[in-house]
Amino acid sequence: MADTVTLTTGDGTAATPAAVTTGLTDAEADRRHRADGPNRVPPPPPRPAWRRLLGELTHFFALMLWVAGALAVVAGMPQLGVAIFVVIVVNGLFAFAQEGRAEQAAQRLRELLPASVIVVRDGAPRSIDAADVVVGDLVVLAPGDRVPADIELVDADGVSFDTSTLTGESVPVAAGPGDAAFAGTYLVTGSGTGVVTGIAGSTRLAGIAHLAATVQHPRSPLAHEIDRVVRVVAVIAVAVGVVFFGLSLLLGSPARDGLLFAIGVTVALVPEGLLPTMTLSLAMGAQRMAQRNALVRHLEAVETLGSTTFICTDKTGTLTRNQMTVVRVWTPAGDVAIDGPGYEPTGSVTGGVDATSAATRVAEVALAASQGRVRDHDGAWVAVGDPMEAAIDALARRLAGSTDAVATPTILRRNAFDPTRRRESVLVDGALYVKGAPDAVLGRCRDRTAVDTATRALDEMTAAGLRVLAIASRPAQGATDWTSIDEAESDLDLVGLIALHDPPRTNVAAAIAAARSAGGEVGDGDR
Repeated sequence: MADTVTLTTGDGTAATPAAVTTGLTDAEADRRHRADGPNRVPPPPPRPAWRRLLGELTHFFALMLWVAGALAVVAGMPQLGVAIFVVIVVNGLFAFAQEGRAEQAAQRLRELLPASVIVVRDGAPRSIDAADVVVGDLVVLAPGDRVPADIELVDADGVSFDTSTLTGESVPVAAGPGDAAFAGTYLVTGSGTGVVTGIAGSTRLAGIAHLAATVQHPRSPLAHEIDRVVRVVAVIAVAVGVVFFGLSLLLGSPARDGLLFAIGVTVALVPEGLLPTMTLSLAMGAQRMAQRNALVRHLEAVETLGSTTFICTDKTGTLTRNQMTVVRVWTPAGDVAIDGPGYEPTGSVTGGVDATSAATRVAEVALAASQGRVRDHDGAWVAVGDPMEAAIDALARRLAGSTDAVATPTILRRNAFDPTRRRESVLVDGALYVKGAPDAVLGRCRDRTAVDTATRALDEMTAAGLRVLAIASRPAQGATDWTSIDEAESDLDLVGLIALHDPPRTNVAAAIAAARSAGGEVGDGDR
């Protein structure tokens, strides 16, 4: 397969068949690394500290106070003028330090993203840091791996990628040999290899990051409101000063005395304490949000969040835990209820003996047709690969009453999930196992009585907001005579239904209640 795909490297030269199968040599990889640099997305150019500090000292409100301080000095009130100057400087330094701390926290968060990748060097696979990947490297991908750079697939066995980091779409995208995969995406199902065609700043992810960094951010509602208040205060103060200057002249006072009096009145009308009060209030809000694990980089964002009317949020992983969990298994022998936290392989099973035995069979068939698994990572069970398939692995372990992996038969052939068929199947010794959307599987089952009963159970599950998979099988006799996948995945025996859900986070109900009480709008974004 590798010899039939034409690949090019980042400099436009064709990748040789040897490079496709054996990867680069260490010497060549080292040369390219020195020439191209590390595989890191270039960070946006930082705003110099002096410019950030200058911005805190020269915004519209601060400029009004600078003018007020200067007028106070001219009017013979140097103590007041100096006090106003001190207020401006101290406030500016405080706001500068507050936003600087948030910037450092954001940088530390970016540094918490280590990544390693398997590449083939000198004909042997090895694990290296993603930053050391170079153009022309042969990358080996397994379910759950993050693509470290833009690559062109050489081999692809049932491959699909989670491209939500680039497109926002949560549905995996299937890919085959010759297709491109992009840095920052994740391999959900299948396995494959690909040759790196772009790293660092030449990746599509870097292009998106550059566009995001060059966007001109609009001024916040608070900034517009402060500008309006400053203009109103300035106009009123100057107008009052002019009126008092005219009155002093009408009363026969010398022009110099009248001018100093008018300046004093003007300065007195400027609210010097408003700026530090506002800054301290926003800083307190930022600190309270930080205690709730919300990072605020700019103080004005605190007030902007407080005036939010609509919150548009993705459900999976935000309102929910992003931990698919099997809660019910339907079989022709009866229902079984499953209760267990997340991907933990232990949990309670409620159901009759026959139903539990049939549910175990359902889990075994579904697991054989799945590639996602659960894994104990530093004491926490996490999904590796597709979360739904990982939930099936957790189900099989719960029904088996063991944390150990459940044995699966040797896979002789795998028919990867197809969004058109909405099914996937595997051929094992003696049987073909099928897993897919209920309406794509039930219609291919031969026992119509079982299908009718399953359809009623399906309606109950979907009415409860559960996601349902149908599991079926058929004998493998004559497998070599099947002319198509559709023909193979027909005349099936229904094994059962698996119902899953992604449980909500514990604090979601309280958050929604708080939003409603505050007058906000709450809606279902998935509709």
